[in-house]
Amino acid sequence: MSPQWAIVAVLATAGLASSFMFTLVVPIQSKLPELLNASREDTAWVVTSTLLAAAVITPIAGRLGDMYGKRRIVLVLLALLVLGSVIAALSPGIVGVIVGRALQGAVTGVIPLGISILRDVLHENRVDSAIALISATLGVGGALGLPISALITERSDWHLLFWVSAGLGVVVFVLVLWIVPVSVLRTAGRFDFIGAAGLAVGLIGILLAISRGNEWGWTSAPVLACGLGGVAVLLAWGWFELRIPEPLLDLRVAARPAVLLTNIASIAMGFSLFSSNVVYPQMLELPVETGGFGLSLLAASLVVMPAGLVMMVLSPFSGRMARTVGPRLLLILGAISLIVAYGYTLLFSTEVWQLVVANLVIGVGIGFGYAAMPMLIMRSVPQSETGASNGLNALFRSLGTSTAAAVVGAVLATYTVPFDGVAVPSPVAFQLSFLLGGGAAVVALVVALFIPRARDPHEQHPSLRV
Repeated sequence: MSPQWAIVAVLATAGLASSFMFTLVVPIQSKLPELLNASREDTAWVVTSTLLAAAVITPIAGRLGDMYGKRRIVLVLLALLVLGSVIAALSPGIVGVIVGRALQGAVTGVIPLGISILRDVLHENRVDSAIALISATLGVGGALGLPISALITERSDWHLLFWVSAGLGVVVFVLVLWIVPVSVLRTAGRFDFIGAAGLAVGLIGILLAISRGNEWGWTSAPVLACGLGGVAVLLAWGWFELRIPEPLLDLRVAARPAVLLTNIASIAMGFSLFSSNVVYPQMLELPVETGGFGLSLLAASLVVMPAGLVMMVLSPFSGRMARTVGPRLLLILGAISLIVAYGYTLLFSTEVWQLVVANLVIGVGIGFGYAAMPMLIMRSVPQSETGASNGLNALFRSLGTSTAAAVVGAVLATYTVPFDGVAVPSPVAFQLSFLLGGGAAVVALVVALFIPRARDPHEQHPSLRV
């Protein structure tokens, strides 16, 4: 393996480890109240804490990477993953698990940082294919991680999940330290601590409102206070960022049409992706009497898994297509594939094999779309802004996935039928969820059509020649 592809392989492994954290506790999520001796409302924070930490840390880590070295910040995030995993593995109660899961969420920042590293160190002819591969890990890690997590929880104690993630973090940390070169491109200046605090408070408020709206009530005082308060803080944060010489994020760069429209499309693509992650497993696991397929979690995860494998297989092809036709067309093709997948599911969803086909097409859509978005960003920003700009793009994807979890969750909880004394999602709920996922893909397609053809700034940067 050449030195350059060794770097790509290590960063891809880091991306897989990062995305694995989001499906790590899915097999035990419904059992957490019993396992942790806590209420269902409290155990929901085991998932929510990861989401909040990922959203807040990712754009901040991107800026820190631009300033202090991207590899250094990647190593810090991987160390936080290991620390959080050990804390959760050793914790007998809910507090330690929530703290550990929050630290695990911070590792999400390694994917946009890894993409930025690629631009710094790879030959320009290899950058697009490498970016496509790293982007694919966003879906592949979750798709492969779910059956692994299910198998572990079926055969062993749930604490082993966290020991596995700790071991994975240690292995990736050593590989990054050994293979990935030290970042030499730095952005001068001071870190904007006030901007980081303002961004964190605003995002936490909005994401709390989105993620807890179903449980607290969308018109309840806590949800309105968090949501409106978060928006107000972000507006004040934006005003502040535009008026200081060294902002956390250069909003003028973020407002460039290509960057802004790509980020808006990222919300829609994230929504469309996570809609499938929520809906298909539930549909597969529901009893046959209610219109489901009665599969176990492990069997259901194996049906969903091909989407991630398709993303991985398509990644080199996505890179070549981006060089030939441009990432904008790649994003358009990705959105069209998602529309086709959800349309197909609305018409054909009575057999397991039909859902396998739908997930394969979703893998094509997300593979193309997620590969295209960082390419569009990096062709539109100066090299000194790649870490922060990719972190911001990852944040917008997270907003999409968070919104999908809340909205689709609300639909599945609202349209129900009784079964054995409990309410389960009805066929109407699944049809509406497929419409929402397809609608988000239509939004992504429309936005992508308006993205201007961006040109790479072509700033000089160090490359490793083979």
